[in-house]
Amino acid sequence: MLKPTRGELIDLMAVYADWVLESIHREYPNHVSHSLRNAKDLAEPRQHTPIFYGCYDWHSSVHSHWMLVRLARLFPEAPYADRALDSLASSFVADGFEAEFDYLNADHRQTFERPYGLAWLLQLGSELRQWSEERARNWKIGIEPLETLAADRLAGWLGKLTYPIRSGEHSQTAFAMGLALDWSRTADEATFETLLIERARDYFLSDCEAPLAWEPSGHDFLSPCLAEADLMRRCMDPSDFGDWLERFMPFLPTTGEDNWLAPVQVSDPADPKLAHLDGLNLSRAWMLDGIATGLSPDDQRLPSICAAGLSHRDTALASITGQHYEGTHWLGSFVTYLVTARGIE
Repeated sequence: MLKPTRGELIDLMAVYADWVLESIHREYPNHVSHSLRNAKDLAEPRQHTPIFYGCYDWHSSVHSHWMLVRLARLFPEAPYADRALDSLASSFVADGFEAEFDYLNADHRQTFERPYGLAWLLQLGSELRQWSEERARNWKIGIEPLETLAADRLAGWLGKLTYPIRSGEHSQTAFAMGLALDWSRTADEATFETLLIERARDYFLSDCEAPLAWEPSGHDFLSPCLAEADLMRRCMDPSDFGDWLERFMPFLPTTGEDNWLAPVQVSDPADPKLAHLDGLNLSRAWMLDGIATGLSPDDQRLPSICAAGLSHRDTALASITGQHYEGTHWLGSFVTYLVTARGIE
């Protein structure tokens, strides 16, 4: 497959940019994960979290803001870049960052959005750190307390998490650790990076015979097995990772075929949980791409890994439509992560 040109990527992302620009400040419908201490905690979403109140839920709002930052940073000439900048400017105000910090920092919210939303918050911070746009400098300063809080929350949690969480949804450990590890390297947070690598090895180094045939569960949008491998390639050199992968996935073919892992089908994209499977095809595709980059260039498994990644990518992009808010409020950011090769740059 030929790598898409810059112009082709800009054109491809136009429809997904429209989706997120329409939903990022759309407050309802809204799925709120909110613990109440008393009646004073009752309020509309934007009163609690004045930046991340749209896109149906907090974490989708976070990674939708990440998407706009990434597209505006990578493609400043795109026709949607100015709209993205205007949307970000209306979100990223000092009072908003302070209110988000106060909400997240409350004693009774120690588990709020842990680990998925917190990891995406770090990814947003990482994107801002890499952006030289003038306004982004102030936004980077504004989000730093939230970054610190998110990293501290994850570090404290991993320090006492005895066993990894191997789900295919928000609670999964491996995917969040991968995003957090990438942030630690962008932010030069060596202590946090060391902790993440140590815990990844504690959780996964001795794993073997991955039960990939058991996947997916009906509501998955992340692959437990592939996310684990995509994390471990971040923690090892190509030789060691290749040896580990042989133990973990001994069934990987060397013939270039793609049917060893078939894309999943979505029976009802209007169902919020069943629509997760569109996201699974996208995340599988980028995890397979990541696994491939972690191997030596002459590894005989590469053609089959890349072929499966391409089949998942093609299936996902053909399946996703703008008909249902259940998908449009979040899938654009997953497309962005895949096609702009975030995590394997």
